[in-house]
Amino acid sequence: MADSFPQKTLALLGSTGSIGTQALAVVREQQGRFRVAVLTAGQQWQLLVAQAREFRPAAVVIGEAFYQEVKAALADQPETEVLAGAAALEEVVQRPEIDVVLTALVGYAGLPPTVAAIRAGKDIALANKETLVVAGELITSLVQQHGVRLLPVDSEHSAIFQCLAGEAQNPIEKVILTASGGPFRGSSAADLASITKAQALKHPNWTMGAKITIDSATLMNKGLEVIEAKWLFNLTNEQVDVVVHPQSIVHSLVQFEDGSLKAQLGLPDMKLPIQYALGYPQRLQNNWPRFSFLAYPTLTFEAPDQATFRHLPLAFAAMQRGGSAACVLNAANEVAVAAFLRDEVSFLGMADVVAECLQAVPYLAAPTLADYAATDAETRRVATSLL
Repeated sequence: MADSFPQKTLALLGSTGSIGTQALAVVREQQGRFRVAVLTAGQQWQLLVAQAREFRPAAVVIGEAFYQEVKAALADQPETEVLAGAAALEEVVQRPEIDVVLTALVGYAGLPPTVAAIRAGKDIALANKETLVVAGELITSLVQQHGVRLLPVDSEHSAIFQCLAGEAQNPIEKVILTASGGPFRGSSAADLASITKAQALKHPNWTMGAKITIDSATLMNKGLEVIEAKWLFNLTNEQVDVVVHPQSIVHSLVQFEDGSLKAQLGLPDMKLPIQYALGYPQRLQNNWPRFSFLAYPTLTFEAPDQATFRHLPLAFAAMQRGGSAACVLNAANEVAVAAFLRDEVSFLGMADVVAECLQAVPYLAAPTLADYAATDAETRRVATSLL
């Protein structure tokens, strides 16, 4: 272990999901550099218990329905406090020993504990893009007010963040987010009419949770990332662009005002951006596979098909409108994706639900945190009624 690296104490929100389990793989790889103080999960209580056995955190938080199971399973581990529910999430992230909070919860649920952590002065490793999609203006204001760092974990935003290192004095002309195009790149609307859940869950390059995998297939994931990039890097709507890059090697690019482009490249492995966020500002040595141009002699790029994949233009439109529009976009999409995973709406029907909610749910130009909560709830009600 490098003597110059101070040990960091972590709270991992969503430790049993795809990002959370890969973050713990990073902790194992970087022996002694990180200490896990908090682990949380919604439903996967057995995995949470196994993680608590290995990492001996000061606290675990589980969904209220599984509190008794976790409490009983960890009864012989008194150093680990067992808590449950949303209020507990907001409490544990504020504990004084925590240096970095990794927010890897899925969806709107990531917003309240992230706000609580920022207000407590914690650096945020952000894997919950919905936090900035829903409340970007509020979050960026809080980050500035409390002097904390917002460290992106999404591979695309991590790439932009890395490209901007040492460029503080150089204005950005635009950022270009790369998209794999998902499993249905090149398909027509007619091709997509009968797509099944099993087909949509097979991503060509990345291993991710079910929700984000469906979002990648519809290109909504890229739409959410566009909005997230705007807030993360203080950009105008016109400064964010998307290009489809099927190989997922170039993770994103920054174009400066002289026309120069900087890109960050690497194999499609989420452990690298997770490690960069947790270790920032240091790069930590690891033994993971390295990218070779000889293994990828051809890298290709193309425009996204926004006529067929309607989620992407819906996201751009919500970003342009501002206010509560992106909160509606996100909540409607969460309901639609959950319904698709239950075989209750078609692949193309998900975009219809999102579009109708954007029309039906009342718009607020300058929402507060309470307004976001109310808009999220109302959108879910409307979206459910449309199914």
